[in-house]
Amino acid sequence: MKQRSFDVLGNIAIVNFPDNSRIKEKRKFANKLLKEQNSIKTVLEKYGKVKGRLRKISTKYLAGEKTKEVLYKENGCVFRFNIDNTYFSPRLSNERKEISKLMKKGDNVLVMFAGVAPFPIVISKNSKVRRVVSNEINREANKYARLNIELNKLKDRVELIPGDIKRISKKFKEKFEVIVMPRPRLKNTFLEQAFLLSKKGTRIYYYDFCKIDEENLIVEKIKKEARESKKKIRILKIKKAGEIAPYKIRLRVDFAIS
Repeated sequence: MKQRSFDVLGNIAIVNFPDNSRIKEKRKFANKLLKEQNSIKTVLEKYGKVKGRLRKISTKYLAGEKTKEVLYKENGCVFRFNIDNTYFSPRLSNERKEISKLMKKGDNVLVMFAGVAPFPIVISKNSKVRRVVSNEINREANKYARLNIELNKLKDRVELIPGDIKRISKKFKEKFEVIVMPRPRLKNTFLEQAFLLSKKGTRIYYYDFCKIDEENLIVEKIKKEARESKKKIRILKIKKAGEIAPYKIRLRVDFAIS
């Protein structure tokens, strides 16, 4: 049976099968995975798409140990989370590492859409930033974020501020040197909130999604919102940060407030 690629998170493999696959074929493939890869203890099937701002996915148990909680390691950090209740992408591992290398000593950093806190934790663990604020609206993700901050012994460097950034941004009394925005696929850019929390020299790492030949539209959108917020910006870098579908990419635009 032909199958699509699968992700491995800790001891759990998540497989995305073609729509016409039979359950017997799926279980056969799942058991084959368990036999061939000793590190895999559970095989789940992913169905449906990641939807909404909470970015939850749906999975069905196929074989192995009956669990959906993962203990995952990357970039010298450890993360625990529930696959169905929280969002986590192992494919962004290199992005997290690269972003951490762009930090400067003493930076005060805000990460929006932080989920179970992979970006805040990798940044804090692999750079000399002063502080990282982790913001996420999903309550379940924030529970795991708090646990992950403790697991990585970063309670004195990563601060968890849960809730809707639209409301919270109006209460912040400080401006940040760095804002990281690993956005889900939403119509709202949340750049208004980023500009509100920025100052001269703030570096913003903004993620968006587009067709492979429409990068310029994302850049123009950022420039337009900057003008509306009365901010002058300087584009530092435009990077393809992964393919999400045929001819569709995740784009990262690095820019600074000037």
